[in-house]
Amino acid sequence: MTGEHSSKQYDQELEAIRSKVLLMGGMVETQFDEALECFRTGDTARADRVMAEDQAVNQLEVQLDDACSHLIVRRQPTANDLRTVMASIKVITDLERIGDEASKIARTSKSLYERGSTSFAHYDMIRTIARATGELLHNALDAFARLDGKQALELIAADESIDHEFRTILRNLITFMMEDPRTISSALDTLWVAKAIERVGDHAKNIAEYVIYVVEGRDIRHSKPAVIEQPAI
Repeated sequence: MTGEHSSKQYDQELEAIRSKVLLMGGMVETQFDEALECFRTGDTARADRVMAEDQAVNQLEVQLDDACSHLIVRRQPTANDLRTVMASIKVITDLERIGDEASKIARTSKSLYERGSTSFAHYDMIRTIARATGELLHNALDAFARLDGKQALELIAADESIDHEFRTILRNLITFMMEDPRTISSALDTLWVAKAIERVGDHAKNIAEYVIYVVEGRDIRHSKPAVIEQPAI
């Protein structure tokens, strides 16, 4: 009975960590969406809220790191459970960094509109990459929630299109700045936002890679596409 009770408590601790990681994921997903809305509308009050919310995300990161560390020390998990805990620690780090990028977008948006820099359609420049990155983040969190290795594998390729879109934005903004130096300040702000979005895509891809690590035991970080697509043995 004691062993059964201990096992149930262990499972509950693992599930509590997973639940809090998903809660953190929902927080940063909302933060990212709100930051993009700030950039679209110039809502400086909303930008302030996005930046303030980053403190709650940071605090949850600290709590989760502590919970994972204590679980490893007390329970000494092995095999799949250990992979789950280690992957959760890495997902927590990526989520915190997504929150940081959302704060950067909000901060840049506030600065842009307070200066009255509206020399061209800023949001139209990043609309496509913003939508694709938002979908990648949402789907990566969904794959983590369901531990769906197949879905995670499909998501990794999506980051390539986000990188391509960022390079297109970069070329377009350089053209703007060369043709009209008056756009340099606002173009650079738009570039910082696009780069922050691209970094969010990188972190979302990382989350998908950790799902594959938990499900298949494969670490595919920095692997070539041919290696990633190989089924686990």
